[in-house]
Amino acid sequence: MAKRLMNDASRMVDEELEGLVSLHRSTLRRIPGTNIIVRKDAPQIGKVGVVGGGGSGHEPMQTGYVGRGMLDAAVAGEIFTAPPPNQIHRAIQEVDGHEGVLLVVNNFAGDTLNFGLAEEMGRRDGIRVEHVTVNDDVAVSAKEDRRGIAGGILVEKIAGAKAESNGSLAEVRELAQRAIDNTRSMGVALTSGSLPSVGKPMFSIMDDEMELGIGVHGERGVQRTRLESADDVVKTLLDRVSGDLELKRGDRVALLVNGMGGVSPMELLILSRKALHLLDEAGVTVSRPIVGSLVTSLDMSGASITVMRLDDELTRLLNAPDSTPSFPKMA
Repeated sequence: MAKRLMNDASRMVDEELEGLVSLHRSTLRRIPGTNIIVRKDAPQIGKVGVVGGGGSGHEPMQTGYVGRGMLDAAVAGEIFTAPPPNQIHRAIQEVDGHEGVLLVVNNFAGDTLNFGLAEEMGRRDGIRVEHVTVNDDVAVSAKEDRRGIAGGILVEKIAGAKAESNGSLAEVRELAQRAIDNTRSMGVALTSGSLPSVGKPMFSIMDDEMELGIGVHGERGVQRTRLESADDVVKTLLDRVSGDLELKRGDRVALLVNGMGGVSPMELLILSRKALHLLDEAGVTVSRPIVGSLVTSLDMSGASITVMRLDDELTRLLNAPDSTPSFPKMA
C-alpha cells in the first residue's frame, strides 16, 4: 500500500493548485471555480497567447510552466485525465490578446479530442486559435500514434519565447512545429506509479525487471527486460532517440534527462553523465543540458531522455528568460 502526505484523494488537484498559486501569488492566478492557472498579467494585448494542459499527476507539468516567456495559461485535468473542453475554452478567452492563441496539445486521445472541441469554441468567439500536437515518444512505431511526453515542455518553451518576442500566430506555430519535428524522447521505469485513490501500483514488476518505453500516465512499457546498469539504460534509450532523430556528427542539441517522480537527483546525475559522454563521443554538441523531475508520473521510479536538435533560432528561444515557477534557468 503506497503511503502519501495527503488529506483527501479527491481534493489533491484542487489543493495542489491552491498551493502553487499561494507560493507564486505575484505572478500567477487561478480562475475561480476552475483548474485553470493563468499569468497574473494576462491577457497581454498585442501578444499571441500560448495555452497548455493535460491530466494532473505530472507535476510540475503543466501548471508549473505558466509565466512570462512560456505558457500564458495551463488547464489541469483530474489525475491522468484530460481537462474538459469548457475549461480549455475559458483559458483561451482569458489569454486572448487579439493576436490569436496557440494550443500545445500532447498526443493522447482525450487531450486531442477536448482541445479540438475547445479550439472550435474559441473560433466561434471570433478568436484565431491554432494548435500543434506533440508526439515525441519513439517507443511507439507509428508516428501518428506517438505519445507526447517530456519533450512537450521544450516545445512550450520555444512557443512561449517566440510569442513573448512578438511573433505572429503563424510564426509561433511554425516554431513550435519545428521544435516538435526535431524532438524525440523515450522512457524507462523500474516501478509503477500508484493512483492516490487506489493506493497500490498500477502494474506489477519484479525487482530484477524494468519496463522500456513507458508513457506518463502509468502505462506499462512496450518491452519488459532484465534490469540493466544505469549506463546500459542510457545507451539503450539514447540509441533509440538518436537513431529516430537521425543525429549526425556536428549536430547541436538540447538534452533533457527527466525523472518520473520516484528517482533521486543522484540517479538523474548518473544518467546525465553517461548521456553527455555518449553524445560527445558521437560528435554531437549539447548546447543546453537540462536535468530534473520536470514531467512526472506520480511516484513512478523511472526516467526519460529527450533530445531536441537545435538551430540558431531554437537555441535562442530555448535559452530566452522566463518567469515560470519550474522551468530550469540557465546555469
